[in-house]
Amino acid sequence: MSDVTITVAGLRIVKLLVGNPPQTVAELTRSAGVTRTAVTEQLGELQAAGFVERETQRTSGRGRPRHLYRATNAALSLLFAGNQRLLVPAIWQAIHDLGGDDLIKKVINRVSRSLAEHYNSKITAKRPRDRLRQLIDLLTAEGKLVDVVEDKGGKLTIHKRSCPFISMVDPNLHICQVDQEMLVAVVGRPIRQISSRHEGAPCCTFEIAVR
Repeated sequence: MSDVTITVAGLRIVKLLVGNPPQTVAELTRSAGVTRTAVTEQLGELQAAGFVERETQRTSGRGRPRHLYRATNAALSLLFAGNQRLLVPAIWQAIHDLGGDDLIKKVINRVSRSLAEHYNSKITAKRPRDRLRQLIDLLTAEGKLVDVVEDKGGKLTIHKRSCPFISMVDPNLHICQVDQEMLVAVVGRPIRQISSRHEGAPCCTFEIAVR
């Protein structure tokens, strides 16, 4: 979801929905000042991207049910991405001021462990290679963009093209350790990060030998 973009027209619809009761297409059409077709198309795209949810409300008698649309929490995150870039570094700084590097390491370790527990509960494979494949399937199902390339020696390179932590990056890149520690805990093999998008690379890349 972090790499999903939104059009100017879609953003207008999102702003009409955020903080307001669920609305119908007719209500959004009146508020937006555009055609019903344009609103319907934008709602379809916003639903597919996870920014809008639709519920069906039954009417009394034989009337047709009506559809109501509301903004999701993802839409809220989208609107306040700039604020997150200010807030998250402030949180990291507060953690450091209160407990120094030791507390930061404990926070990173606990977050990584929580994520690993989440994925481990859904992974049934025993071999590291198969566990990695199942993990990639889970990440992909969540909307993350992850590619795995294997060389002739059995070394796997993991390219994480999208970053769920993009709004949480601090100047010292502490949050980047979460991915690596989570991968180690789930796959059960040493994993080395060889590049980071936060340091200019196209994506975060990890290497793992599973043989």
